[in-house]
Amino acid sequence: MKTSFNKAIKIQNSILAKYLMRQVLMLLIAVFIIIGMVVFGNQLVLVVKESIKVGVPVTDLLPIIGFKMIRDVSLILSLSLFLAIILAVSKSYKNSEAIVMNSLGVSDKHFMIFIQPVVISIFIFILFLTTVAVPWSKQQRSIIMDRNENSSEFSFIKAGVFQEFKGGKLVLYASKVKTAENELAEDIEEIFIYAMVNGEPIITLASRAQKYTEASTKNVYLRLKDGVRYHGFPLEGGKKILNFDQYDLQIIDGSKFSHINSVPKIESKPTLELLFSSDFKQIAEWQWRLSQPISVLILSIFGVLLGKASPRGGKNLGVLVGIVAFVIYNNALLVAKSSLERGDLSPIVGLWWVHFLALFIIIIFYAYRHGKLKKLSLKPF
Repeated sequence: MKTSFNKAIKIQNSILAKYLMRQVLMLLIAVFIIIGMVVFGNQLVLVVKESIKVGVPVTDLLPIIGFKMIRDVSLILSLSLFLAIILAVSKSYKNSEAIVMNSLGVSDKHFMIFIQPVVISIFIFILFLTTVAVPWSKQQRSIIMDRNENSSEFSFIKAGVFQEFKGGKLVLYASKVKTAENELAEDIEEIFIYAMVNGEPIITLASRAQKYTEASTKNVYLRLKDGVRYHGFPLEGGKKILNFDQYDLQIIDGSKFSHINSVPKIESKPTLELLFSSDFKQIAEWQWRLSQPISVLILSIFGVLLGKASPRGGKNLGVLVGIVAFVIYNNALLVAKSSLERGDLSPIVGLWWVHFLALFIIIIFYAYRHGKLKKLSLKPF
């Protein structure tokens, strides 16, 4: 075993090793671009739709799209590398290149060693993404979305247009709207507000209005100036008229807004903070972040075996089996994560059992491909 390993290390620096690494790297880039265009394209459409619905400004739209892409890169890169290994090894067998390598004493074990520089590089990159970049991107995206979800209704008041807010309970019209520099919202002139409160119509007219945030409570108000407030329609009897120089209309509850931002979501918490937590949900998140890069190492071994699995079989058989295996693997991790979050699994078992099961299946598959299971079955007790 030691002699074989030393031989593989020497061959690793040979032309064969560099050739196989180059094939894997080229296919990795090609597959990543194809899958990335599909996934990121769909994500772009969904993010734009969601942003328009919530009312996210254009300046916040691009960062949100970028944060979404960071979240998906690790999964796409893992799948791309897995498929690239399958395609590279399968191609070498279909072109009889691997047969020549076998005649030189190069086996599956050597192929696994050849591709390790690429695999380790991807492993380190995905580890950085899942433990540092993705939590940070989710935190930033959450801050942007929370801010816009709470202030979006009054952030896009259009001049000369009747607009409905709060599900039609409030109708607003402004003749002029000016964006204030370094302010939360716009300066508004000649404003009309119609609201239905407890079955009674309230009409408010003001010459000017501006939004501001109260520092102590974080409540957001629409400050109306030089106006009049009618309780009931102006031409009806029994109406109440209130003239005011300044009237503050609360539009956002600051306590709710502060609560949302003061309690960070588990997915956006730093990895080191999760490491020392005893909460099952945080333990599950921590194990999930490590499971994604670990799966890269395991799938790289399986990819070599799948590439050789059926050299005379269907052209895309190895790829199809690989996609199914990848989906099952990741779904098993998600099921284990959910079970751990509910407390149905011990943290010691956690998501690790999925990796050990995958390794066990790979060992069985390797033994079957090399006829070792037959030898064991024929061995007398």
